[in-house]
Amino acid sequence: MEHGEVGQPTRPRWPLALRIGVVVAGLAGAFTLFAASGFGRRALPSWAQPFPRAEPGGGPVTSRVVPEGVRIRVEVLNGTDGRGLARSATAYLRDAGFDVVFYGNSVERRDTTIVRDRRGHAEWAEWAREVMRPAVVEAAPDSGRLVDLSIVVGARWQPPPDPLRP
Repeated sequence: MEHGEVGQPTRPRWPLALRIGVVVAGLAGAFTLFAASGFGRRALPSWAQPFPRAEPGGGPVTSRVVPEGVRIRVEVLNGTDGRGLARSATAYLRDAGFDVVFYGNSVERRDTTIVRDRRGHAEWAEWAREVMRPAVVEAAPDSGRLVDLSIVVGARWQPPPDPLRP
């Protein structure tokens, strides 16, 4: 029972954890509304602009290759003895708009990157070939796989210079 003056009814207090939770939820909601409103949004200074991604065979990739609203599920496999190539390719493909759902190693060793079309979407395979060039496209339907494209990264693919990622 809380202390109060004699004869005065006492008011129950909320537990400390509940009070903190309410304050945190309120601040999170306010921040979300602020961020969603765009208020205070301005152009980034030149030192904070993102680096353009360099494409191995040409100029920098400055925009998505995959149109908004299109989901292309991709698996990326490292077809070399080098380490980390599938992870680098995954970041590069995600920047281009592909939904990489798995990356790992392949027992298959390749010199040239191969893009395997698993669902019959030749245009999607061409988009991936352009991003991962030099690469070749192969139609290899496989209804047992839950991906649209399988990409086996070959030894000739060079990962682009990568800006620092958080």
